[in-house]
Formats: sequence, structure tokens, C-alpha cells
Amino acid sequence: MSDLDAQFQAAVAAVNAQTADPGNDVKLRLYALYKQATLGDVSGRRPGITNVVGRAKYDAWASVRGMSSDEAKRAYVELASQLPSPA
Repeated sequence: MSDLDAQFQAAVAAVNAQTADPGNDVKLRLYALYKQATLGDVSGRRPGITNVVGRAKYDAWASVRGMSSDEAKRAYVELASQLPSPA
């Protein structure tokens, strides 16, 4: 496992341990970066207008289309480091 992978896994664990809600914008950004880092570019059809949550997630993930896995991992680690430490 590379150093970046280890940092990414630690950041994922830290985010999952959060008790405070960082807000929807931050959660969507974390979601998009995680999906881009682990699966690559978004695929499939954009959810319909009645699926508000699915549509927001799809749009967030689509916003990082083309970003490499390593870039997404670095951005995720950086964003996770800005969250308050879990109590």
C-alpha cells in the first residue's frame, strides 16, 4: 500500500468517525472525491428530477470528472484534514 493510499484510508476512517455534521456541501464534495478516487468517472444516467438526493450526488461526482484517482485521494485527504477532530 502506498503512502497516499494509507493517508486516504486514514482520512476515510476519520470522516466516518465524525459526529458533527459538516454540512451538505462538504458531504457532497467528500462523496464525489471518494467515488472518483475509488471508481473513476461517473457513469450511468443522471437521476430524475424527483430523486433530489440521487441527482445531487450524481452532479457532485460529475463535477470531478476527469480527475485522476491520485488527485481525488489527495483532495479528499486535504478536505478531511480541515474537518474538526472527532470528540
